[in-house]
Amino acid sequence: MTEWIRRPKPYVPDLRQLGALCEGNYQRLHRLRQLEVAGCPVSEFELHREHLYLGRVRIQVLQTARYTETLLLEQTHNAGRWLNNPEMTVRVYHDAAMAEVISCYRDRRIAPANDYPNRFMHHPDEKVQVNAFLADWLDFCLRFGHLPMEQPAWSAGEGLE
Repeated sequence: MTEWIRRPKPYVPDLRQLGALCEGNYQRLHRLRQLEVAGCPVSEFELHREHLYLGRVRIQVLQTARYTETLLLEQTHNAGRWLNNPEMTVRVYHDAAMAEVISCYRDRRIAPANDYPNRFMHHPDEKVQVNAFLADWLDFCLRFGHLPMEQPAWSAGEGLE
């Protein structure tokens, strides 16, 4: 008797879902970046929930072209030691009003679909998941982000309590 081996159907990316995530991420980034100083390639803000310090987020412009920008988003000084600090490179398409993660942590390129299992154990829908994580992270930043207070020149380094 011949046994039939049923192969799983290959993953097909849902372009509507990915497009919606990228459009939403563009809007979230736009709202966050309204606070930055014009022409400054780096902006930072702190994350606070009531009196609890949650870290600092840095947005750095890596490359600018006519219709696109490449940004590095990273969170530092995370209060929780068990969490990895997010670090993503995001391509912003101003003409299409979309923002897409192009690299995450050490991964140079995120494939739109992955065979599974694979050498790096990426999920078949890794690109969608990483962009969904960016959406959650940006929502978190919009909710808990605050610009750091400027210290007067006379109090810099004095450690006021």
